[in-house]
Amino acid sequence: MALRVRVAPTKVVLQNLLICVILFYTVYYVSLSLCCLTLKVCELDVLAPFDFKTTPSWLNTHYKVLLVSTEVTYFVCGLLFVPVVEEWLWDYAISVTILHVAITSAVMLEFPLTSHWWAALGSCLQASWEAATDEEGSGLISMICGGQTLAYCLFKDSFIYPDLDNF
Repeated sequence: MALRVRVAPTKVVLQNLLICVILFYTVYYVSLSLCCLTLKVCELDVLAPFDFKTTPSWLNTHYKVLLVSTEVTYFVCGLLFVPVVEEWLWDYAISVTILHVAITSAVMLEFPLTSHWWAALGSCLQASWEAATDEEGSGLISMICGGQTLAYCLFKDSFIYPDLDNF
């Protein structure tokens, strides 16, 4: 009657989470740098991954750099997390996003309440689906979908499926 699922020890989970957070911010700063070079933005703000106060506008090059680097980071990290966490990607993607929100709040000294920032992250916590415009993406959704698809293709023979026969 019990749902049988393999659970990793806490030390392994925390180690994987640390690796994922380091990967996330490494990819974020690399994609931010590449976007700055591509869109010819001369200033690279060290706090750019935490900037939620920039006014959303396609005329604002700084906003485009922030948005594109966020979306690229989430998609690429979804693929890079697969070798680290295998089939538990969705769990680590959500955990890294929650940590990113907490770090952003700590760095900016306020909780992000702008709907365009939440829409870019792919969170529904602020009802961002209704507030988002067509230009804004959904990073977390692309991270989970892309990563889980790759994880399934790579590890489909060893994927853990819960035993629901006696549920």
